[in-house]
Amino acid sequence: MIRVTRLNGEHFALNADLIERVEGHPDTVITLLEGNKYVVAETVDQVIREIRDYRASIQTVAFQMDRGEYRMPASHTPQGPEDSSVVPFPTREER
Repeated sequence: MIRVTRLNGEHFALNADLIERVEGHPDTVITLLEGNKYVVAETVDQVIREIRDYRASIQTVAFQMDRGEYRMPASHTPQGPEDSSVVPFPTREER
């Protein structure tokens, strides 16, 4: 998800994987795959940067998980395996 701002100042998040197109008309218009359009305060370059950073963060966490270096944020303290939001990668020995 990326965070963007409506022209009235309201903040919201969009699923970056559903974005088909980002255009500047002069306002920035984000078009989703199903055709919904959102006019946002961010520039086209800012939206592209948000999408890039979002995707890079997914790759970073996946790399950390693969190396066994990923630590769940302190704000999420699972009570047990059934509460875990992360699917563990097999260790090198299990592969």
